[in-house]
Amino acid sequence: MNVSLPMPTLGRPVPTPAAGCNCAVCPFFIDNPAAIEPVCSGSSSSCEYCTCARAEAAPAEDTAASPCSRCPIRCGSRPDIAAWMGDIGGTLHFSGLTVPGTLPDLPPFIPQVDGHDVPGLDAQLHWPAYAIGLRRVLSPRSHKVYPRYAGKTVHQALGLRPEQKAVLVGYAEDPLVEAYWTRRKEDGIAETLAAQEWDLVLTPNTSMYFNQPRAENLINMRRNVMLAAELADSGVPAVPCVYWLRLEDLDRYIDWIDDSPVTPPALAVNLQTFRTQVDWEEMAIPGLAYLAATLPEDIPMVLTGASRADRITTLQALFPGRLYLVSQNPLQYARHGAVMTHQGRVDTQARTEDLFTANVRHYAELTGTGPSGGTRGVR
Repeated sequence: MNVSLPMPTLGRPVPTPAAGCNCAVCPFFIDNPAAIEPVCSGSSSSCEYCTCARAEAAPAEDTAASPCSRCPIRCGSRPDIAAWMGDIGGTLHFSGLTVPGTLPDLPPFIPQVDGHDVPGLDAQLHWPAYAIGLRRVLSPRSHKVYPRYAGKTVHQALGLRPEQKAVLVGYAEDPLVEAYWTRRKEDGIAETLAAQEWDLVLTPNTSMYFNQPRAENLINMRRNVMLAAELADSGVPAVPCVYWLRLEDLDRYIDWIDDSPVTPPALAVNLQTFRTQVDWEEMAIPGLAYLAATLPEDIPMVLTGASRADRITTLQALFPGRLYLVSQNPLQYARHGAVMTHQGRVDTQARTEDLFTANVRHYAELTGTGPSGGTRGVR
């Protein structure tokens, strides 16, 4: 599916990443004496885009048929890279972006559902909070909010009781997240989410991969924080999603929080992409441990995607008393006729509602949640 990329009109020159990832002249390279924003320690050796035809050619006017028009990756060799830099405010810094707000009372474990018959799933649980993914609210095909949410609050659309909390998990496949970014102002998405009265929104996360140009990583980190700030400005209780590939990335988040006039209500991390044990041990845990050691101790962490008991135990040790875990496993297993136990998955014949109830209670036990999903006090 093709997603059109924005081409804003620029009123002033903006610094742009160097073409061909040429660190010597890049305005963002930390060892360039003339760098305007020294935030990058250099190009990635694993990048698979540095041999594209544009990087090897002289700058030329872009056309609809050019490779850059079809490429979803932002790098210094794009003819339209200045437009992209203008689209994020002409800077890679997070300064000036604020995400005010307060985290609502939530249980340590929040099951993620698909939006179908939530009252039926909840009949035995009376759980205090449920999460739902972005693709259940924003159509991956039309990129519009589904009609079931039109003119309604999320509590009305899902059938939640007034005291139950609704959490929007803004994580989705890249085409939908890119469409959200491209159409967010034209379609008034932030205002729509505010009208739907979500209790919390984990903001959409633009992806970061080792095989991409460093400019793409840095632009996406800025976009993630921008999305949270825009939602907060519209009155949406928002939490920024943070990603990292290097230590300097984590330091930038820490510096932003230290220097910001307001502290974000929490930080969110999507752990669904750390699927292998190597990813978990070499990327997820070192980064999370660094955040645990350097973040202010009163900043909660909302983590999505960890489902194994040993991983949950590790996360609890890193963020004692401030960990909130979101997972869609209870419903996924229930839909496939399975129940989670301390010995692992057990396939059985039972109603989906009964299996879901058992699975939520299993994860609640792992996270130390009370039998009725008792909430945890937050600042």
